[in-house]
Amino acid sequence: MSPRLRGAFAHDDDAPVFVISVAAELAGMHAQTLRQYDRLGIVTPSRTRGGGRRYSSRDIARLREVQRLSQEEGVSLAGIQRILQLENQVEALRGRVAELDEEVAQLRAAAELGRRVFAAGRAGDVVAVRAGERPSRPVSSQALVVWRPQSRS
Repeated sequence: MSPRLRGAFAHDDDAPVFVISVAAELAGMHAQTLRQYDRLGIVTPSRTRGGGRRYSSRDIARLREVQRLSQEEGVSLAGIQRILQLENQVEALRGRVAELDEEVAQLRAAAELGRRVFAAGRAGDVVAVRAGERPSRPVSSQALVVWRPQSRS
């Protein structure tokens, strides 16, 4: 299959594609149960312009998990609701941690730039060198210029 066609058939877990009857069958539940879960906010599907429910693959997986928690673990619907809220919070926090990790990496990289040392080359150009090292190409002068940004206190 060509890469263009493969992309056309790519599956998006969040795409709202299943009508309620198909979603109920895939989840092994009655459609009325899905309507109840929607009213309670346990699994909220997307809506069409006409108001019809459309479930995604992710919604189906969540419905199956709700069923497992209810039937196998004996968790009440209120308990399931709380578990799902906490899972959403954990996922949001993981995303925030990833953002902060990226920000820390950027700040560290910027701090590394602040520790660079510069020397003047033969032609008057500025050459960046590591602290404690000399420029790789010879310079006409033995002078070394060190620049450190002033801290903003």
